Amino acid sequence: MENILIADLSNPAHADAVVYLLNEYARDEMGGGAELSGFVKQNLISELEKRQGIHSVIAFIGEKPAGLAICMEGFSTFACKPLLNVHDMVVAQEFRGRGISRRLLAKAEEIAKKLGCCKLTLEVLEGNQVARAAYRSFGFEGYELNPEAGKALFWQKKIA
Repeated sequence: MENILIADLSNPAHADAVVYLLNEYARDEMGGGAELSGFVKQNLISELEKRQGIHSVIAFIGEKPAGLAICMEGFSTFACKPLLNVHDMVVAQEFRGRGISRRLLAKAEEIAKKLGCCKLTLEVLEGNQVARAAYRSFGFEGYELNPEAGKALFWQKKIA
């Protein structure tokens, strides 16, 4: 039986599932291919609990954690409304191909609508064709204000 729900991080089963699934994502080629550090595993839940506007959506198949979408509230200045960013998205290898990502995204969209968000956003690696196809089929597309200026690029600068 499949269950898609908003995680209660004070529930040890939910907390363990979040860490397990995020580690599965980190270990995957599309997540960088390296295990989460001991520090992250030890502190992730307590740090997530300190922050407002984070919504963790978990999929369970029976008792097994199958998928995760960690969503973070943001704000669109152009729309003057909140937005919801799907910051991390993973379906465990053994459960891929079952439409779990679509149901996680549907739950994230449900949360976004309840929050009055103007949009749902996410990042995806250029080479992750499977995820890109899944996101496109759910209605996501590249972000642009003016086609002549091109699509937005996601950049980063690591601090410390």
